Amino acid sequence: MIVHLVDGTYELFRHFYGLRRFTKGKERRFGAVVGVLNTVLQMIGEGATHLGVATDHVIESFRNELWSGYKTGDGIDPALLAQFEPLEDALRAMGIPVWAMIELEADDALASAAKIASQDSRVQKICIWTPDKDLAQCVREDRIVQIDRRSKVIRDADGVRAKFGVSPELIPDYLALVGDAADGYPGIAGIGPKGAAALLTRYGAIELFPSQELGERQRLALLFKVLATLRTDANLFADVNELEWRGPTAGFPAVCERLDAPDLLARATRAARARAG
Repeated sequence: MIVHLVDGTYELFRHFYGLRRFTKGKERRFGAVVGVLNTVLQMIGEGATHLGVATDHVIESFRNELWSGYKTGDGIDPALLAQFEPLEDALRAMGIPVWAMIELEADDALASAAKIASQDSRVQKICIWTPDKDLAQCVREDRIVQIDRRSKVIRDADGVRAKFGVSPELIPDYLALVGDAADGYPGIAGIGPKGAAALLTRYGAIELFPSQELGERQRLALLFKVLATLRTDANLFADVNELEWRGPTAGFPAVCERLDAPDLLARATRAARARAG
């Protein structure tokens, strides 16, 4: 079987701002939610059988306690923030497992789900649907891959090495050195992507760097590595069979009515019939 793990936060942002470009600020109240549901149904229509979606139910996480500049919900459009919980509820009603994260982040949930699924010999491949470079650390050869929906790139371990110059296991070290503006930490001044790749190729993980290489900045680099390292210990599910889509729940029609999206119900019903048949 193939397990598909979807970054719901990214998808919600993508649909929200995609719609805004066309509607000029007059988008439907739950337009982004409907967009994400349609994306998931498209995946099911294309053959996905086992799926899970991770969201940032609360934008802040334990990392904010470690670094004051770490990303928060400040500045996020209130109309976008207001669609997170409706998305989670709608996905559950559609029969999709949802991991709404509070102390951890959606990325941690994706990493944890990938680890759990990888321990099952029945799982042939795990696809993590997000362009977020953090998730490159989860890639393992061609069994756990990252898919960027925008560029339609499927990135295996060789793809990670080609893009970043380091193996997936060293992505946290790489990000610690170059920084991640989206997550709010700057990296180490004077070290760019090529320099970081060269250092990591030469020495390995930051902990193995000679003391004179970073000097007093090594402690900061190690802190940023903690921020960049995804947690894989979230207890999300016990068996991959829990991720199998069996059709929408009895509550889905009411959700579609609330979202003013009758087409969603028809589409999900057709997909369920096709799966059953």
